Amino acid sequence: MSDRDRAPNLTDGNQPIGNLTAGERLAPRTVTATHIERSAARRAPPPEPSDGDPPPPERPRRARAKRRRRGPIARLFGWLMSLAIVGFVVAVAAGFAVIRHYGADLPDHETLTHYQPPMMSRVYAGDSRLLAELATERRIFVPSSAIPDLVKRAFISAEDQNFFEHKGVDPIAIARAAIFDIMQYGSGKRPIGASTITQQVAKNMLLSNEVSIRRKVREVLLAISIEQSLSKERILELYLNEIYLGLQAYGVAAAAQSYFNKSLDELTLPEAAFLAALPKAPNNYNPFRFPEAGKARRDWVLDRMAEDRAITAEQAAAAKAQPIIVSPFRRPETATAEYFAEEVRRQLVDRFGAEQVTQAGYTVRTSLNPALQAEADRALRDGLMRYDQRRGHWRGPVAHVTLPPRQGTTPPAGWQQALAEVPRPSGMLAEWRLAVVLDVSDAEARLGFLERTPGAPPSAPAQPRVLVMAMADAAWARPLVNDKPGPAPRRMGDVVKPGDVVMAELLPAAPAQGSRTPARGERLALRQIPQVQGALVALDPATGRVLALSGGWSFETSQFNRATQAMRQPGSSFKPYVYLAAMQAGISPSQRFLDAPFVLDQGAAGKWRPGNYSQSFSGPVPLRVALEKSLNLVTVRVADKVGMERIAQLAIGLGVVDDMPRVLPAALGAVETTVLRQAGGYASFVVGGRRVTPSLIDSVQDRDGHVVWRAASLECDGCDDPTRRPDLHDPRPQVVDAASVFQLVTMLQGAVQRGTGHPAGIGIKTAVAGKTGTSQDFQDNWFAGFTPDMVTIVWVGFDTPASLGNNETGGGNAAPIFRAFMTAAQQNRPPLRFIAPPGVTMGAWDSGSGMVTDAFKPGQEPGASAAIIGVPGQEAPPVLGPDGTPIARPLAGGVDSALGGLY
Repeated sequence: MSDRDRAPNLTDGNQPIGNLTAGERLAPRTVTATHIERSAARRAPPPEPSDGDPPPPERPRRARAKRRRRGPIARLFGWLMSLAIVGFVVAVAAGFAVIRHYGADLPDHETLTHYQPPMMSRVYAGDSRLLAELATERRIFVPSSAIPDLVKRAFISAEDQNFFEHKGVDPIAIARAAIFDIMQYGSGKRPIGASTITQQVAKNMLLSNEVSIRRKVREVLLAISIEQSLSKERILELYLNEIYLGLQAYGVAAAAQSYFNKSLDELTLPEAAFLAALPKAPNNYNPFRFPEAGKARRDWVLDRMAEDRAITAEQAAAAKAQPIIVSPFRRPETATAEYFAEEVRRQLVDRFGAEQVTQAGYTVRTSLNPALQAEADRALRDGLMRYDQRRGHWRGPVAHVTLPPRQGTTPPAGWQQALAEVPRPSGMLAEWRLAVVLDVSDAEARLGFLERTPGAPPSAPAQPRVLVMAMADAAWARPLVNDKPGPAPRRMGDVVKPGDVVMAELLPAAPAQGSRTPARGERLALRQIPQVQGALVALDPATGRVLALSGGWSFETSQFNRATQAMRQPGSSFKPYVYLAAMQAGISPSQRFLDAPFVLDQGAAGKWRPGNYSQSFSGPVPLRVALEKSLNLVTVRVADKVGMERIAQLAIGLGVVDDMPRVLPAALGAVETTVLRQAGGYASFVVGGRRVTPSLIDSVQDRDGHVVWRAASLECDGCDDPTRRPDLHDPRPQVVDAASVFQLVTMLQGAVQRGTGHPAGIGIKTAVAGKTGTSQDFQDNWFAGFTPDMVTIVWVGFDTPASLGNNETGGGNAAPIFRAFMTAAQQNRPPLRFIAPPGVTMGAWDSGSGMVTDAFKPGQEPGASAAIIGVPGQEAPPVLGPDGTPIARPLAGGVDSALGGLY
C-alpha cells in the first residue's frame, strides 16, 4: 500500500482525527507530503545501526539519562506540592469550620464600643466628706488620657510587648511560648501563655474563665474582631480599668490607692512596675505577705521595660535597687456613721436595685451632719452606760492571762506580750483600752496597757504604760447574785484580780475644785459593753432631712438598725396625736376631763381598767395639765370622746403608722412604730400640720453627673426669673390645721417646763417641746422632743422586749440623752421660739397648777371649760367636724384587754 493509501482522510473537517470525537471541530489546514513523511517517521522504529554507520553523538544520550535520573525527584516534588495544596485546602476548610462552629454564638463585641466597667458608688455626707463606698468590685474608672504613659508602658512591657503592632493575636509570642513550653515539658513548671492584652479584654469582659480549647478559640476570634472595631487606646483603657490587681482592687487607679495610697499621677517608676507585675498572680505577689516574690516580679518587669526601651538601663537599675514600700489606703476626710450609711444603702437598693447600686458609679449626696452625728453617738452611748451601771451588773473580765511572779514592787515581766495576744472584743469603743490587772489593793488596782504614740506610723510598736484604777471608778460593778445585781463592791478585790484583762477608759487629769475635791492625775475607769440598746434620730423639720441617726450601741456588734427597723410601742409619746385630734375637734386646752377610774365592760373578755402611773386620781383636770402629767385616765376619756377612728386617721396621715387598731388602749401607745417614723410625726408639729417624710438622701447622680433622683423639696415660682419675686410653695399635704397644731405645741412646751419631760429641757436656752413615753411593764423608754429648727427622738430598751426595771421611765433614761444631744446641737445656734399662726390668740389662765399661757381659737375663752367630760349626767361639749359643725359622738370600737395600762 502506498503512502497515500495509508494516510488517513484529512480532507473532511467533520471526520474523527486522532483522538478527537466527531463532535469536536478543527480549523482546516493544508497537509503536504512532508507532513506525511514526518508522521510516518515518528511511527517507524529506529533503524538498526550498520557497521559502516558512524556512532550516534553522546550528548543526546546524557540528556536522556539525566532526564531519566530527575524523574523520581520531580515526581516526589510534585507529590509534596500536591500534598501541600491539599493540606492548605483542608486547613482552610477546617479553619472555616472552626470559625463557623465556635463563632456562631460569640458575644457582641460591639458592646465594648460604649462599655463602661462596673464602678463603685460613693456616698457623701452633707459636708461632702466621704461616708461610704458601695461596690462588688472596688474600681475607680480613669480615662486613657488620664493614665500616665509610665503606667501604660509598664503593663505593655509585662503583658504584651507587641501590643501596638499585632492585630489582636501575636504569632511571635505564640511561637515563643510554644518553644518554651516544649522545652520545659515534664519539668513541672507551669506553661506560659501568649495571650495579648486584647485577648485578655475579650476573656475578662465577654467570656468566662473556663479552661478549654473552645474558650481559647472564641477568645482569639473575639480579639481579632475587637481590633477591627476599637482603637488601641480604647482597648488599653478597658484593660487597665477592668483588670483585678489584688486587695479587692479592680483597675490601676484603685490598685494605686490600695498598695501605695496614691493617685496614678503620683506613682514612681518602681511602683508602676510593681502594679504591672500583679496581673499574673496578684495573691502570690502581695507585698504584705510575700515581699520577696513581689520584688522579684517587679524587677522582671523593669528588665522588660528596659528591653523595650521604655526606660533606660540606668533607670531600671536604680528602680530595682529600691524596696517596695507599701502604704495601706486611708481615706482622708471621711465621716463615720455606719447605721446612717447602711440605711442609705438599703434605700438605694430598694429604689435602683443591688446591681445598679454597686456597679453604676452613682454619686449619692446625703443629709448627714457629721458633727451632729458624733454628738448623737456620744449622747446615746453615755446614756446606755449610765443605765447599765445603775441597773446592770459586772459581767466579768474580757479574758484572764497568767502572769509570772512579781519581783518586789516591780510589775511582773512579760505582761505586754500576753496582753497583745488578747483579741479586741467586738463593740469595744475606739477610745477604750484593753488593760491587764498587775496588782490589786483594797482601794485601787494597777493596770498595764499598750498605747500608740500620737502621729507614729501604723507599723510602730505600741508603748507600755501603767496607771491606777481607783475603787471609785469601779464601784458600779456589782456582782450578779441569784440572777439579780448584788450589793456594791467594798474593795477592789471584789471586782478584779491580777491577770484579769478588762476594758478601761483613760480619764484625763483633773485640777482641784475647792478644798473638798483634790486634783487627780490620769487614771483608768472600768468599762463594759452594755446589754441595753437605744436609738436616736435628729432631723430638720422644715425639710425632713435627717441630720443624725444612731441605730444602736455599735454597728460592729449588730447591724440591726433600731432607729429604722425596730417596731416598738411608743407608750405615752403617742398621746400628742390623741390631744391633737381633740384640738382639731374644737376642744379647748382648758377643757376639763375627769381623772378618775375608768372601767370598760367587755362582756366575756372581762373588764379593762387602765390606771395612772402615780396610781392616784386628780378629779377634773384641764387638758393642758393632763398632757403635762401624762394622765392615762384623762387620755382614755379624750380618745373615747373624740373617737379612735379620728385618731387613727390622724396618725396614719402623719406617717406614724400604716394602720392601727381602733381600740382605746391604742390611745395610750399600744401601737407599733419606729424612731424614724416618730420623728416625721413630731416634725409635722413644727411645720403647722403638714406631713413630713424623713429623708436621708438628697440626690443621686450617675457617673456622668446627671441627676437620676432628687428628694422632694419646696416648689418655687419665679426662682429662675431675676425680674420676679420668688414665691415658695410647700407641696406636702396639710393633714391638720395649723391652729390646732400650735395649740398642741404650746401644751407640749409645758410638758417640758413643768411635766414629765422636765429633765429634757434643763440648760437648753431655746424653746423646747416634747413628750415622754414609757410602755407597759417599762419595756420601752422614749423622749420625743423638738425645737423650732430640730426634732430629736430617743428610744431605750432591749432588743428582745423585756422590762428595764420598775420605775425606769422615758423621763429618767431617754430625756437625759435628748438633753445631752440638744445641748451640743444648739450650742452655736441662736435661741428661737415657736411662731403662732394666724387665727389663734395667746391667753394666760390659772390651770390649778399655776399660771400658764395657751393658744385659743376664735370662740374659745382662756381658762373656760364646758361641762366636765367624763362625769355621769353632765352634758359634754359637742365634737366638731373639719367644717366646724357638730358631729355625732363616735364609738371607741373594740378593746384589747391583754394590753393593760400603758404609761
